[in-house]
Amino acid sequence: MADAKNMGASEQMGGGDMVHTQAYGSWPSPIDAALAAAHDGQPEYVGFVGDEAWWTEPRPTEAGRRALVRRRPDGTEQSVLPAPWNVRSRVIEYGGRPWAGAERIEGPRDPLIVFVNFADQRLYAYEPDTPERAPRPLTPLSTVGDGLRWADPQLHLDRGEVWCVLEEFTGEGPSDVRRVVAAVPLDGSAAEARDAVRELTDGTHRFVTGARLAPDGRRAAWIAWDHPRMPWDGTELLLAEVGEDGVFGPAQTVAGGPEESVCQVEWAADGTLLYSGDASGWWNLYRLDVRGGWEVPPARDDARRGADVRPAPALSVPTTPQGALARPTRAVARPLCPRDEEFGGPLWKIGLSWFKPLEGGLVAVVHGVGATSLGILDPETGEVVDTAGPWTEWSSSVAVHGTRVVGVAASPRTGTEVVELDTCTGRTRVIGAAHADPVDPAYYPEPQIRTFAGPDGRDVHAHIYPPHNPTHMAPDDELPPFVVWAHGGPTGHAPLVLDLEIAYFTSRGIGVAEVNYGGSTGYGREYRNRLREQWGVVDVEDCAAVALALATEGTADRDRLAIRGGSAGGWTSAASLTSTDVYACGTVIYPILDLTGWAEGETHDFESRYLETLVGPLTEVPARYAERSPAEHADRLTVPFLLLQGLDDVICPPAQCERFLARVESEGRRVPHAYIAFEGEGHGFRRADTMVRALEAELSLYAQVFGLHPTGIPTLELTK
Repeated sequence: MADAKNMGASEQMGGGDMVHTQAYGSWPSPIDAALAAAHDGQPEYVGFVGDEAWWTEPRPTEAGRRALVRRRPDGTEQSVLPAPWNVRSRVIEYGGRPWAGAERIEGPRDPLIVFVNFADQRLYAYEPDTPERAPRPLTPLSTVGDGLRWADPQLHLDRGEVWCVLEEFTGEGPSDVRRVVAAVPLDGSAAEARDAVRELTDGTHRFVTGARLAPDGRRAAWIAWDHPRMPWDGTELLLAEVGEDGVFGPAQTVAGGPEESVCQVEWAADGTLLYSGDASGWWNLYRLDVRGGWEVPPARDDARRGADVRPAPALSVPTTPQGALARPTRAVARPLCPRDEEFGGPLWKIGLSWFKPLEGGLVAVVHGVGATSLGILDPETGEVVDTAGPWTEWSSSVAVHGTRVVGVAASPRTGTEVVELDTCTGRTRVIGAAHADPVDPAYYPEPQIRTFAGPDGRDVHAHIYPPHNPTHMAPDDELPPFVVWAHGGPTGHAPLVLDLEIAYFTSRGIGVAEVNYGGSTGYGREYRNRLREQWGVVDVEDCAAVALALATEGTADRDRLAIRGGSAGGWTSAASLTSTDVYACGTVIYPILDLTGWAEGETHDFESRYLETLVGPLTEVPARYAERSPAEHADRLTVPFLLLQGLDDVICPPAQCERFLARVESEGRRVPHAYIAFEGEGHGFRRADTMVRALEAELSLYAQVFGLHPTGIPTLELTK
């Protein structure tokens, strides 16, 4: 190809395509904000109802609701409930699995669905093959605090019940709450009567997941944890006998602890217990035999493989009406596939699933380091066979039925899709939410998986998306602007998948660097623990290390670096702007800005003690809270910024933004900035019109600061 710098505005390529030379950030692109917003979100919570696969799906253009979708036998997809029904739970505010379904066991094999409706958080029953019958409520309303909420339903038609996690507010404060596993009658008798809901656990623990019933109906297992631990710090796997009357016996801890995170538990068809725990430093799968005396024979070659075979606490099991059990002994947890890989993840939502046992004894697993694959694990040999296909990221949502496995997957060239694996043939196919290129895929970015050297030589993982446009290029003597994206969590992860929000920028000539800073998941517990008491330090340093490395190697323009992020990423962005001179501007989205205020009640119960791990106990290190808070250092802010906030956000409330802005403006300095607050939005924007305005405002900020000239973008008015 000829030297572009000497060709003027454009050049003719050999194939007859015209490539124009134009400054970075000014390239025209078919990926506009409306297109990116329309493809925001992904399918979640896959499951089977009889032979049919079902899942929930985002509807940004329908006020951001989540639709329940079924795949009919003829291959068509049907949205089961019309707007405004919104299948979404608010348990622990991040929610959890909001639906379950099964075919009736008597009469016609019609499906029965139970689901949580977002608006009132009631649990409803619905018969989709009899649409003239409207959904009927199963649970009552409460006027106390935020009322009653439900998640992770498990249908037990033979018992006439659905078992759920119940979150019940006992007062007006965000921490006036209790959580138990509860049984809700399917006949509707609890629709107006709270006392008709049968509590299965005693509320000893602050947080619980839904209970899983053993195949013989004699035992139930679930996960629990308490403040100040988060579920990725340490949880307990609990086991209880279930009497013929459906009453749980005393719960016993069989795995987990303060420094061991059990993130999922399931029963195998043979009555053994499978769970994912990170005692080895990685979330691996274990089998615990709790049948009879719970004595597990030693594995044939565990010692040779260096497996972690650990005794679980001794159990005390009462005699039950079903018959006397064998003498309790010390159970042994046997690792099924000991690897330095993750077979689990952070339990941000109740009911996530990284594995599911198949009837024949095999186990479907989502696993990997950084990226994830869907594989089939043979517990007897420890071998995993991964599925074929283009997907590089499988979500924590897996369901099985017979020999079929369904999950949610994406790749750098495809958005999230519902994918089915036939374990008999090994064939995979897309069965729902199929990706269809809304524009020429030549406009998609070409990501690079990179590892950078952070302070003290520590590894910092990142995905680099250079500017890319098939019809435009920049002059040879120009370096591109780059925006560092800090993910939320902070115990989270930036997946390597097609994201049209990223393409919105890269196709216009702005590079993006997604940084999986220390504390991110997907790289083992040691990497995750780097952020302990170092939030606002390690994350800030790692993001800066990537940005400066890109500038040093000539990939990015040192004078045109920006940072952006939402939630915990908003914190990292704001902390970076007030503690470093790396960035020329930043976008801060529904952030944490004042650690002391957040720790003293300005958030929800789930994360109310999170900072004790991330920063340290407030009573012991109050100065650390002040020193790291961007709200305390408005005087250090010297570069333009954009602040975006949902007015209904109870996790990172608007008060934090308002307090921060008041301090910025009280300094009397002229720091250009803009604040946009969105009515009807909570923590995470879901409405298409909100996302359009937010993206266009962000691009306008970069255009003004970096001297870019994108076309068709409303100018963001900056306060000066």
